[in-house]
Amino acid sequence: MNHEKYIQRCIQLAKNGIGTTRPNPSVGAVIVYNNKIIGEGFTSPYGGPHAEVNAINSVKSQELLKEATIYVTLEPCSHHGKTPPCADLIIEKGIPNVVIGSIDTNNLVAGKGIERLKKAGINVVVGIYDEACKEHHKRFFTVQNKKRPYIILKWAETKDRFIAPLTKDEQKPVWISNTYSQQLVHKWRSEEHAILVGTNTVIADNPSLTVRSWSGNHPIRIVIDKDLKIPPTATVLDGKVKTIVLFETKEKREKRGEIVDVIPNDSEKSHGLIYEQIDFSSRVAEQICKVLHKHHIQSVIIEGGAQTLLTFINASLWDEARVFIGDVNFGAGVKRPSFNAKLFSEEKINNDILRIYRND
Repeated sequence: MNHEKYIQRCIQLAKNGIGTTRPNPSVGAVIVYNNKIIGEGFTSPYGGPHAEVNAINSVKSQELLKEATIYVTLEPCSHHGKTPPCADLIIEKGIPNVVIGSIDTNNLVAGKGIERLKKAGINVVVGIYDEACKEHHKRFFTVQNKKRPYIILKWAETKDRFIAPLTKDEQKPVWISNTYSQQLVHKWRSEEHAILVGTNTVIADNPSLTVRSWSGNHPIRIVIDKDLKIPPTATVLDGKVKTIVLFETKEKREKRGEIVDVIPNDSEKSHGLIYEQIDFSSRVAEQICKVLHKHHIQSVIIEGGAQTLLTFINASLWDEARVFIGDVNFGAGVKRPSFNAKLFSEEKINNDILRIYRND
């Protein structure tokens, strides 16, 4: 049987859940009987059924499960969370064969699901299309293994390597990339858990950092505002989307509290403003990662500006860089961040070039 083909299909299915399943990974599952797919599923939004459950429930003739093989991108869970263990359901349904892409590194699972399946007499195959499954689950694995979110750097630069003009007349972005690239960025925002910018970007552009040219959830907004210079009228402080402001001094936070409604830090499910104090004198990127991990953030897009991007580049705290090269020249301006990394892929988006780098 062509295990790789069916795991590839699992990955295709799993992509449908990206951005909706957190803190659970977006898993894909396929059920095969007599070399034909009889059931498929992917992880429902958080709190709903997992991929294995959805795939099993999609099979019209349940008696076929006793002679079928279930394929999954990630080891079936063996613990009770919002839903019962998927390993138990597979055993209950009498599915004799399980093919797994990657082992789950979560301490609550980490081989226990496989062990439970084998003890029940099920034939288990592990490590099929393993690298592709790890690539798909990169956000989940980064949080589990590195105790920080998956970090994506993103910027647009001109052909002469500038990311912004030196001066401008209006408080809004100066676009370098085309409308197709801009729409793609909004798709990315719907897929990632948070988006981070620095003080200068907010003051210069007054961005909303929301999803507008795509459908999906708005990312949590992370704003670096060391001295609380951002005016309370800024869109990122409107309280409509959960926003975490990283600042330095407690005294300034209290003064700012007279102007804006500060939501207590334990209000994890509230939309609004959360203020987190860090020390800007050293290891800023590491401290930011700790704050994001504290708030259970699985991935973040760092959108700039240059100083903010370099904070993470210089600390080598990033996983991926997505760089648009627009079909324009500035002649002068703010230089693009300098970094050394492996080019992972390149594609054309109309007259733009999108290059993706990996920090290996």
